[in-house]
Amino acid sequence: MIQVFFQYQFLTYTLYTGLMIGLIAPIIGVFLVVRRLSLISDALSHITLSGIAFSLLLGRHYIFFSTLNPIYMGMIFSVGGALFIEKLRNVYRYYKELAIPIILSAGIGIGVVFISLANGFNNDLFQYLFGSVVAIRQSDFELIRFITVIVIILFILFYKEWFYLSFDEDQAVVSGIPKKTLHVLFIVVVALVIAASMRIVGILLVSSLMTLPVAAAMRWAKGFKQMFFYSIVFAEVSVLLGLISAFHLELAPGGTIVMISVLILLVSILLTKKRTT
Repeated sequence: MIQVFFQYQFLTYTLYTGLMIGLIAPIIGVFLVVRRLSLISDALSHITLSGIAFSLLLGRHYIFFSTLNPIYMGMIFSVGGALFIEKLRNVYRYYKELAIPIILSAGIGIGVVFISLANGFNNDLFQYLFGSVVAIRQSDFELIRFITVIVIILFILFYKEWFYLSFDEDQAVVSGIPKKTLHVLFIVVVALVIAASMRIVGILLVSSLMTLPVAAAMRWAKGFKQMFFYSIVFAEVSVLLGLISAFHLELAPGGTIVMISVLILLVSILLTKKRTT
Protein backbone atom coordinates (compact mmCIF):
# COMPACT_ATOMS: atom_id res chain seq x y z
CA MET A 1 0.00 0.00 0.00
CA ILE A 2 2.89 2.36 0.65
CA GLN A 3 4.50 1.72 -2.75
CA VAL A 4 2.23 4.27 -4.41
CA PHE A 5 3.94 7.04 -2.41
CA PHE A 6 7.14 6.34 -4.33
CA GLN A 7 5.49 6.25 -7.76
CA TYR A 8 4.59 9.94 -7.86
CA GLN A 9 6.87 12.76 -6.80
CA PHE A 10 4.21 14.80 -5.00
CA LEU A 11 3.29 11.77 -2.88
CA THR A 12 6.95 11.18 -2.09
CA TYR A 13 7.16 14.76 -0.86
CA THR A 14 4.05 14.13 1.23
CA LEU A 15 5.50 10.99 2.80
CA TYR A 16 8.86 12.53 3.69
CA THR A 17 7.20 15.72 4.92
CA GLY A 18 4.89 13.71 7.15
CA LEU A 19 7.78 11.73 8.60
CA MET A 20 9.68 14.93 9.37
CA ILE A 21 6.65 16.42 11.10
CA GLY A 22 6.21 13.17 13.02
CA LEU A 23 9.73 13.73 14.32
CA ILE A 24 9.72 17.40 15.31
CA ALA A 25 6.12 17.80 16.54
CA PRO A 26 6.42 15.36 19.48
CA ILE A 27 9.90 16.65 20.35
CA ILE A 28 8.42 20.08 20.93
CA GLY A 29 5.25 18.54 22.35
CA VAL A 30 7.10 16.85 25.21
CA PHE A 31 8.38 20.20 26.48
CA LEU A 32 4.94 21.78 26.01
CA VAL A 33 3.17 19.05 27.98
CA VAL A 34 5.74 18.99 30.79
CA ARG A 35 5.58 22.79 31.09
CA ARG A 36 1.75 22.67 30.99
CA LEU A 37 1.65 24.86 27.89
CA SER A 38 -0.19 22.46 25.60
CA LEU A 39 -2.89 25.00 24.72
CA ILE A 40 -0.30 27.34 23.21
CA SER A 41 -0.27 25.11 20.14
CA ASP A 42 -4.02 25.64 19.73
CA ALA A 43 -3.68 29.41 20.06
CA LEU A 44 -0.84 29.60 17.54
CA SER A 45 -2.60 27.30 15.08
CA HIS A 46 -5.57 29.67 15.03
CA ILE A 47 -3.41 32.74 14.56
CA THR A 48 -1.68 30.85 11.75
CA LEU A 49 -5.09 30.42 10.15
CA SER A 50 -5.42 34.20 10.14
CA GLY A 51 -2.11 34.49 8.30
CA ILE A 52 -3.14 31.91 5.71
CA ALA A 53 -6.50 33.59 5.16
CA PHE A 54 -4.81 36.99 4.89
CA SER A 55 -2.36 35.69 2.29
CA LEU A 56 -5.19 34.15 0.23
CA LEU A 57 -7.14 37.41 0.52
CA LEU A 58 -4.18 39.45 -0.74
CA GLY A 59 -3.71 36.92 -3.51
CA ARG A 60 -7.07 37.94 -4.94
CA HIS A 61 -5.94 41.53 -5.36
CA TYR A 62 -2.16 41.43 -5.88
CA ILE A 63 -0.26 39.23 -8.32
CA PHE A 64 2.74 38.91 -6.01
CA PHE A 65 0.72 37.30 -3.22
CA SER A 66 -1.11 35.03 -5.66
CA THR A 67 2.22 33.38 -6.45
CA LEU A 68 3.51 33.41 -2.85
CA ASN A 69 3.14 30.29 -0.74
CA PRO A 70 0.57 31.19 1.98
CA ILE A 71 2.60 29.23 4.51
CA TYR A 72 5.06 32.14 4.71
CA MET A 73 2.39 34.57 5.84
CA GLY A 74 1.12 31.92 8.23
CA MET A 75 4.59 31.66 9.74
CA ILE A 76 4.84 35.42 10.15
CA PHE A 77 1.50 35.51 11.99
CA SER A 78 2.42 32.45 14.05
CA VAL A 79 5.77 33.85 15.18
CA GLY A 80 4.16 37.23 15.84
CA GLY A 81 1.47 35.52 17.90
CA ALA A 82 4.12 33.59 19.85
CA LEU A 83 5.99 36.79 20.69
CA PHE A 84 2.75 38.51 21.66
CA ILE A 85 1.87 35.62 23.99
CA GLU A 86 5.19 36.10 25.72
CA LYS A 87 4.48 39.82 26.03
CA LEU A 88 1.04 39.20 27.53
CA ARG A 89 2.50 36.69 29.98
CA ASN A 90 4.64 39.51 31.32
CA VAL A 91 1.71 41.93 31.42
CA TYR A 92 -0.46 39.46 33.38
CA ARG A 93 2.26 38.13 35.66
CA TYR A 94 -0.13 36.54 38.14
CA TYR A 95 -2.53 35.26 35.47
CA LYS A 96 -0.13 34.16 32.73
CA GLU A 97 -2.56 31.59 31.36
CA LEU A 98 -4.77 34.47 30.14
CA ALA A 99 -2.34 35.09 27.29
CA ILE A 100 -3.32 31.85 25.56
CA PRO A 101 -7.11 32.38 25.28
CA ILE A 102 -6.52 36.02 24.28
CA ILE A 103 -4.39 35.00 21.29
CA LEU A 104 -6.67 32.06 20.48
CA SER A 105 -9.73 34.30 20.42
CA ALA A 106 -7.93 36.95 18.40
CA GLY A 107 -6.78 34.33 15.91
CA ILE A 108 -10.30 33.01 15.39
CA GLY A 109 -11.79 36.50 15.09
CA ILE A 110 -9.20 37.84 12.65
CA GLY A 111 -9.33 34.64 10.62
CA VAL A 112 -13.11 34.79 10.28
CA VAL A 113 -12.92 38.44 9.15
CA PHE A 114 -10.31 37.64 6.49
CA ILE A 115 -12.30 34.62 5.31
CA SER A 116 -15.47 36.71 5.00
CA LEU A 117 -13.59 39.42 3.08
CA ALA A 118 -12.36 36.71 0.72
CA ASN A 119 -16.00 35.69 0.13
CA GLY A 120 -15.87 32.52 2.17
CA PHE A 121 -13.92 29.28 2.01
CA ASN A 122 -12.12 28.07 -1.04
CA ASN A 123 -10.42 24.78 -1.78
CA ASP A 124 -6.96 26.03 -0.77
CA LEU A 125 -8.12 27.20 2.64
CA PHE A 126 -10.00 23.92 3.19
CA GLN A 127 -6.76 22.00 2.59
CA TYR A 128 -4.96 24.12 5.18
CA LEU A 129 -7.72 23.53 7.71
CA PHE A 130 -7.76 19.74 7.52
CA GLY A 131 -4.58 18.79 5.66
CA SER A 132 -4.19 17.21 2.25
CA VAL A 133 -2.22 14.29 0.85
CA VAL A 134 -1.88 15.87 -2.58
CA ALA A 135 -1.20 19.49 -1.56
CA ILE A 136 2.49 19.17 -0.68
CA ARG A 137 4.73 20.97 -3.16
CA GLN A 138 8.49 20.94 -3.45
CA SER A 139 8.66 24.38 -1.82
CA ASP A 140 6.70 23.04 1.17
CA PHE A 141 9.03 20.06 1.41
CA GLU A 142 12.16 22.22 1.30
CA LEU A 143 10.79 24.62 3.91
CA ILE A 144 9.79 21.85 6.31
CA ARG A 145 13.15 20.15 5.83
CA PHE A 146 14.86 23.41 6.76
CA ILE A 147 12.67 23.81 9.87
CA THR A 148 13.34 20.19 10.84
CA VAL A 149 17.10 20.76 10.71
CA ILE A 150 16.74 23.94 12.80
CA VAL A 151 14.59 22.17 15.43
CA ILE A 152 17.01 19.24 15.74
CA ILE A 153 20.03 21.55 16.07
CA LEU A 154 18.32 23.67 18.74
CA PHE A 155 17.13 20.54 20.54
CA ILE A 156 20.70 19.23 20.72
CA LEU A 157 22.16 22.58 21.75
CA PHE A 158 19.59 23.56 24.39
CA TYR A 159 18.20 20.22 25.58
CA LYS A 160 19.73 20.56 29.05
CA GLU A 161 18.59 24.17 29.47
CA TRP A 162 15.02 23.47 28.32
CA PHE A 163 14.98 20.42 30.58
CA TYR A 164 15.87 22.48 33.65
CA LEU A 165 13.42 25.23 32.73
CA SER A 166 10.66 22.64 32.33
CA PHE A 167 11.06 21.06 35.76
CA ASP A 168 12.61 23.71 38.01
CA GLU A 169 12.48 27.19 36.55
CA ASP A 170 13.69 28.96 39.68
CA GLN A 171 16.72 26.72 40.09
CA ALA A 172 17.52 27.12 36.40
CA VAL A 173 17.56 30.91 36.77
CA VAL A 174 19.79 30.65 39.86
CA SER A 175 22.15 28.45 37.82
CA GLY A 176 22.57 31.27 35.31
CA ILE A 177 20.37 29.95 32.52
CA PRO A 178 18.94 32.86 30.46
CA LYS A 179 15.27 32.06 31.08
CA LYS A 180 13.66 34.80 29.00
CA THR A 181 15.84 34.32 25.93
CA LEU A 182 15.45 30.54 25.87
CA HIS A 183 11.71 30.74 26.47
CA VAL A 184 11.22 33.20 23.60
CA LEU A 185 13.37 30.98 21.38
CA PHE A 186 11.31 27.95 22.36
CA ILE A 187 8.00 29.69 21.66
CA VAL A 188 9.24 30.81 18.24
CA VAL A 189 10.27 27.23 17.46
CA VAL A 190 6.79 26.06 18.48
CA ALA A 191 5.27 28.61 16.10
CA LEU A 192 7.46 27.43 13.21
CA VAL A 193 6.65 23.76 13.81
CA ILE A 194 2.92 24.51 13.91
CA ALA A 195 3.08 26.48 10.66
CA ALA A 196 5.11 23.72 9.03
CA SER A 197 2.77 20.95 10.18
CA MET A 198 -0.48 22.41 8.93
CA ARG A 199 -0.10 21.15 5.34
CA ILE A 200 -0.24 17.53 6.50
CA VAL A 201 -2.33 17.60 9.67
CA GLY A 202 -4.31 20.80 9.14
CA ILE A 203 -4.48 23.96 11.21
CA LEU A 204 -7.39 22.79 13.34
CA LEU A 205 -5.73 19.48 14.25
CA VAL A 206 -2.01 20.27 14.38
CA SER A 207 -1.94 20.59 18.17
CA SER A 208 -3.12 16.98 18.42
CA LEU A 209 0.13 15.70 16.95
CA MET A 210 2.01 17.61 19.66
CA THR A 211 -0.02 16.24 22.56
CA LEU A 212 -1.62 12.85 21.81
CA PRO A 213 1.64 10.93 21.12
CA VAL A 214 3.15 12.53 24.23
CA ALA A 215 0.11 11.54 26.31
CA ALA A 216 0.48 7.95 25.09
CA ALA A 217 4.24 8.01 25.71
CA MET A 218 3.68 9.09 29.31
CA ARG A 219 1.97 5.76 29.94
CA TRP A 220 5.05 3.79 28.85
CA ALA A 221 8.10 5.95 29.53
CA LYS A 222 10.11 5.46 32.70
CA GLY A 223 12.16 8.60 32.20
CA PHE A 224 12.25 11.93 30.40
CA LYS A 225 14.37 10.70 27.52
CA GLN A 226 12.13 7.69 27.00
CA MET A 227 9.21 10.09 26.57
CA PHE A 228 10.89 11.50 23.46
CA PHE A 229 11.50 8.01 22.07
CA TYR A 230 7.95 6.74 22.57
CA SER A 231 6.40 10.04 21.46
CA ILE A 232 8.32 9.99 18.19
CA VAL A 233 7.47 6.32 17.56
CA PHE A 234 3.76 6.88 18.21
CA ALA A 235 3.73 10.05 16.10
CA GLU A 236 5.50 8.39 13.17
CA VAL A 237 3.15 5.41 13.27
CA SER A 238 0.15 7.76 13.34
CA VAL A 239 1.46 9.82 10.43
CA LEU A 240 2.41 6.83 8.31
CA LEU A 241 -0.83 4.91 8.81
CA GLY A 242 -2.85 8.12 8.57
CA LEU A 243 -1.36 9.15 5.23
CA ILE A 244 -1.78 5.68 3.75
CA SER A 245 -5.38 5.42 4.96
CA ALA A 246 -6.24 8.96 3.86
CA PHE A 247 -4.91 8.38 0.34
CA HIS A 248 -6.58 5.03 -0.28
CA LEU A 249 -9.86 5.92 1.43
CA GLU A 250 -9.93 9.50 0.10
CA LEU A 251 -10.10 11.05 3.56
CA ALA A 252 -8.59 14.17 5.06
CA PRO A 253 -5.14 13.12 6.38
CA GLY A 254 -5.41 15.33 9.46
CA GLY A 255 -8.47 13.51 10.72
CA THR A 256 -7.09 10.03 10.06
CA ILE A 257 -3.76 10.86 11.71
CA VAL A 258 -5.52 12.21 14.79
CA MET A 259 -7.88 9.24 15.03
CA ILE A 260 -4.98 6.79 14.88
CA SER A 261 -3.23 8.85 17.57
CA VAL A 262 -6.35 8.65 19.72
CA LEU A 263 -6.52 4.89 19.18
CA ILE A 264 -2.86 4.51 20.21
CA LEU A 265 -3.56 6.59 23.31
CA LEU A 266 -6.60 4.50 24.30
CA VAL A 267 -4.71 1.23 23.78
CA SER A 268 -1.81 2.59 25.83
CA ILE A 269 -4.13 3.56 28.68
CA LEU A 270 -5.81 0.16 28.69
CA LEU A 271 -2.61 -1.88 28.48
CA THR A 272 -0.69 0.11 31.06
CA LYS A 273 -3.67 0.09 33.41
CA LYS A 274 -3.85 -3.69 33.15
CA ARG A 275 -0.12 -3.95 33.64
CA THR A 276 -0.08 -1.78 36.75
CA THR A 277 -2.99 -3.63 38.31
